[in-house]
Amino acid sequence: MRTRTLTLAAASGAALLATAVLPTSASGAAAPKSPQEGTVSAADLLAKVTSCSQISNGKYKTDDETSATVPVCGKNGAVFWKADMDIDCDGQVTGKCNGDTDPWFQDDTAFHQSDGKPLRADSLPYVVVPSASSIWKYSSSGIKGGGVVAVIYNNKVEYAVVGDTGPTKIIGEASYATANALGIDPNPETGGADSGVTYILFKNSQVSPIESHSAAVSLGQSLAKQFIQNN
Repeated sequence: MRTRTLTLAAASGAALLATAVLPTSASGAAAPKSPQEGTVSAADLLAKVTSCSQISNGKYKTDDETSATVPVCGKNGAVFWKADMDIDCDGQVTGKCNGDTDPWFQDDTAFHQSDGKPLRADSLPYVVVPSASSIWKYSSSGIKGGGVVAVIYNNKVEYAVVGDTGPTKIIGEASYATANALGIDPNPETGGADSGVTYILFKNSQVSPIESHSAAVSLGQSLAKQFIQNN
């Protein structure tokens, strides 16, 4: 739920380059828990999103100071976009996600756990969608809180849920846990990926409870198979 600036990204460019070549332990991030979730390959999913039928009324920026270049695209049973990944550490206060580790930290998320608490960014893979605007209204496309998302990076697939909303003009953000699982530096201030991340959001899906990652993986794999068959 933050607004990142390109200025900060540029200022930390050297740090990004350094962490990219350091061992995972040296960058302070935990090792990714899995190289691949489910049996549907990244290649099979990416083969279905090579072209874009734009459904958004315009395009999104990936950061405050970049040009708007990212459309939301429509497919049978899903919407998708290709962008960067900024790190969302919002939600429950933890050792990894708090006001000291994240300059943009907010102690809430747009969608909540079954017990009413905010989501936990450092343990739950979730994706941030842009708040509703004249560019695109996610709910009009059948996307809802707890919806399943296949996040693809570096030939790996991680299943996540729609867990938070962000700025109306910026796209490309996911939780600390999502990044960590994909081998992306999850540091909310200096981490993330500049490009190469594909987000496939399955329409009219919902994980219950939203905090169950195993449920997201199970449903996600099923929906990914349907997506490949129907496109």
